[in-house]
Formats: sequence, C-alpha cells, structure tokens
Amino acid sequence: GVGKSTVSVNTALALAQTGLRTGLLDADIYGPNIPQMMGVRQPLKRSISGKIEPPERFGVKMVSVGFIAGDTDAVIYRGPLVGKMIKRFLADVEWGDLDYLLVDLPPGTGDAALTLAQSVALTGAVMVTTPQQVALSDVRKAITMFRRLNVPLLGIVENMSYYTEEGTEKRIRIFGDGGGKTLSTEENIPFLGEIPLDPRVCAGGDAGEPAVVAYPGSALAEGFRQIAAAVAEQADRVERTTPPLVHIEPEQPK
Repeated sequence: GVGKSTVSVNTALALAQTGLRTGLLDADIYGPNIPQMMGVRQPLKRSISGKIEPPERFGVKMVSVGFIAGDTDAVIYRGPLVGKMIKRFLADVEWGDLDYLLVDLPPGTGDAALTLAQSVALTGAVMVTTPQQVALSDVRKAITMFRRLNVPLLGIVENMSYYTEEGTEKRIRIFGDGGGKTLSTEENIPFLGEIPLDPRVCAGGDAGEPAVVAYPGSALAEGFRQIAAAVAEQADRVERTTPPLVHIEPEQPK
C-alpha cells in the first residue's frame, strides 16, 4: 500500500518521544500490522475495572485485532462486525488520559472509516499518499468522504517520495514528482511533508523496531519527527477554532 501503517506508527512514536501521551488504535481489522511493526506479541488482558488493558511499548499504548487473532489466522468479519470491533476498541479499552489517539485505518472508504467518524468527534484526518496517480486518485476519494462526514483534514503526507543514492545527496524520484504537493494545492489542504523510500523503514517494521526508534539520528527519523510536529500543529489549530459539538445551557435560577 501507500504506507499508512508505517506513517501511523512512526508518527505516534515521534509524538511520544516529545512527552505526549499517545495511543495507537489499529482499525485495519482484516490486515492488522501494528503488533508486528511495534514488536508486541501478547494477548489482551483486562484490568480490575473489566476494561481491556492496552499493551505499551516505546511509550505508546496500542490495541489491535492482531492481539486477538494469531499471526496466521484469517480475520473473517462481516461489515457490521468490523464496526462493532472498532467501537469496542474505542469504548472498552482503558486508554487513560491521552494527548493523542492515532487511528490507523484500512484502505478505502468503507465500514471502518464510517464507523469511526460516526462514533467519536475526530480532531481530523491525515491523508497518506505516494506520488503515483493511482494513489492520488484513492486519496481524492477519501478526502471527499471525510468532507462529507465533516471531519477536518489536517494535511497530506507523501510517502516513498524519493530515493537517495548511497553516499550522495542526489534524490531520485522513482514514482513521480510532486504529486502530494499538487494535490494539497488543488484541495487546499496543508502539505505536511515527504518520507523517502528507504529500506530501513521495511527492515525496522519487520523487526518490530520502527525507524524513529531504530535510527533516531537519521534524516529518515527526523522526517517523521517533522511530520509529527506538523500534525500536532494542525490538530491544535483545529481544536482552537472548532466550536464544541455540545452546548450546555447554564442552569437557570429557581
């Protein structure tokens, strides 16, 4: 895919590294990758209160259907059950006080995204794309969906933007040039940054040591940190400018 899980994981880690209380919800019910990428293999447990205790690593709390199904088990749910599982992860998990809860959505504009948007007041959505036109076309559809659901669009991240030859600073744009920036201009959405095509991203995810943790001093990790800062800035802007969804009338004197 375009690397939504990679961006979600590394953005969550970058936020946590700044001291922000961060959670990560894997809403890709049919293809849960968060446990593998975060290097966590343990069944979900319940606390004394009866709620699910989310596993934590690198300062990020997380929950995924991957903690329920085995590595080789096929997750076979009908659409309504996908929605129920996501609602369960929202309401039945002991997240505690979080500054940010990032949700890694599956591709497309199906049940997972609709359930999420209709279940909680979302601060906003981040679009992840690659430079190719086919990927940009899919992102346009997602933009249309979130706008119809009145979900603010925080920005666009372009993944696999370029490859840098070893020992040089020359950037080779294998999949095209500027697709994400062009889309952000056309749709009037902030452009949050580029992530290079780097083998270390895949290696880190496979090993359960994401790039931000495994290569903290690299330009790759710095790119994710800059994107995390941009996401936080846009989220803060939305929180400051969006009126509350519920208006409580002051109690009238008797």
